[in-house]
Amino acid sequence: MTDVRAPETDPFDAAAEPDDPSRPGPASPAGGGFGLVGWLKWAWRQLTSMRIALVLLFLLALGSVPGSMLPQQGNNPSGVQQYLASHPALAPWLNHLGLFNVFGAPWFAAIYLLLFVSLVGCVVPRTFRLAGSARTLPPRAPRHLARLPRSAEYATALPPAEAVEVAAGVLAGHGFRLRRADSAAPDPAGPDPAEAGTWVSAEKGYLREAGNLLFHLALLGVLVSVALGGLFGYKADRLLVQGTTFADTASALDEFHPGRLVSAADLGPFTITLNRFDASYIASGSQRGQPAAFDAQIGYTEQPGGPARTGHLEVNRPLSIDGAKVYLIGHGYAPQFTVTDARGQVVYDAPTPFIAGTTGNFMSEGVVKVPDARPEQLGFTGVFVPTAVDVGGTLESVFPAADNPVVSLIAYAGNLGTNDGVSQSVYQLDTSGMQRLTTSPQVLQPGQSLKLPGGQGTITFTGYVPWVSLAITHDPGQLPALICGIAALGGLLLSFMIRRRRVFVRARSGENGTTVQVGGLARTDASGGFEAEFASLAAELRAACQQGRHPQREGE
Repeated sequence: MTDVRAPETDPFDAAAEPDDPSRPGPASPAGGGFGLVGWLKWAWRQLTSMRIALVLLFLLALGSVPGSMLPQQGNNPSGVQQYLASHPALAPWLNHLGLFNVFGAPWFAAIYLLLFVSLVGCVVPRTFRLAGSARTLPPRAPRHLARLPRSAEYATALPPAEAVEVAAGVLAGHGFRLRRADSAAPDPAGPDPAEAGTWVSAEKGYLREAGNLLFHLALLGVLVSVALGGLFGYKADRLLVQGTTFADTASALDEFHPGRLVSAADLGPFTITLNRFDASYIASGSQRGQPAAFDAQIGYTEQPGGPARTGHLEVNRPLSIDGAKVYLIGHGYAPQFTVTDARGQVVYDAPTPFIAGTTGNFMSEGVVKVPDARPEQLGFTGVFVPTAVDVGGTLESVFPAADNPVVSLIAYAGNLGTNDGVSQSVYQLDTSGMQRLTTSPQVLQPGQSLKLPGGQGTITFTGYVPWVSLAITHDPGQLPALICGIAALGGLLLSFMIRRRRVFVRARSGENGTTVQVGGLARTDASGGFEAEFASLAAELRAACQQGRHPQREGE
């Protein structure tokens, strides 16, 4: 067996078109005088090149980074407002660049669309080329097989035509596609037309190009799936207090972010009731206070008048209802208050959700607005402390569970401003038209009451109930994106693991019998696997010729 150096040029290039061939630009003499049409053709060729597709893919990934680092208007509008207030110098510039709404920014959409067009222009021509190459037979065997990267030579007593036929049977048994010499036409590589039938070409590894194409098609499918979700999907949030029910309507949702082609009429007609919520925490050790388990027991109906069902919501275990998925993304406490006004009438009796701050252990802040109180409207700002401990005259929560719940309240009376036509947040109290009734925060335990000065009324802290935050999403492109992602991974594995290789066999008669030459080459062989494969094939061909039998005929 004889091995020689690899040739300077790739022998596959003659039979396969390169992915990104050199193309003349507008300033190239080969292009001649370029008008508008010429410039458009040049721009299209550049856009659909693999180089530009990779650049656009990198830009798309780079542009997504701010969307994961900065709060976004779509899913965290309060975080955006807080960032604007905390960074008055930098935030306006970031907002001007659209970095608080990255995935809806015009520049991100431009990159996305250009990448989509680039992939379409790149993949479609490759599809036709692959379809053509799948039907193409291997090339004719070269005249000098010893010049190929891998070569071997041996002698046999079989005539040249029979030796080649035996070799063809061996190669066919290994799954190679064959091309035999045309006995009706002389072989231009052979010295004698009488030896026209003494060679065979074999090729294997067509799935490598199929894997490459599958990767590009799958990547295109991912982009289409994302666009499908952006057009026909929606996201919504709802804070739900234990014991209450909401319907999936735009007016009942706290936040609703529809896709481009989604309206309020496209929401599913389901209802959800939070029957019970349980949260447990680690009580000791270095991880004390860390959550151990969350469980929301819910009841729901998929349509008005439909059968009532029950279910459980846990973290990362959503509930699927009418094509939408309901996720449990947060929870907190809603202190219950009963308020009587100066007339002695109960004007407020409901749980009020308080939002946990940054101090930890679910120390939460909230407000109570009582617009029906008379003679003046009443308002309260408060802090709910689940496990209260007095630390130097200041209340702090030392554990997230409500083991020693208290509330600290400040009372106001006056005009809440709810009738001025200006929308207000339910978690903020506008005190510009109100007077403060209590000089210092008043601490109440469950069952205790605070009598307001001047006979303005009474507020009683009757207890608390938990609340949960639900995220409702409908994304029709999620499953197609997953399938395309798996297909892209499969395509990459095919293109990396499969080698395109060719094996040629020539047989010539001489004074001492028949000489058989075997040559082989692989398009890519970075791992060196083709060397062992060729050595095994050459040894098998030699053995088959020495036995003088066709391998496939033995099993017949």
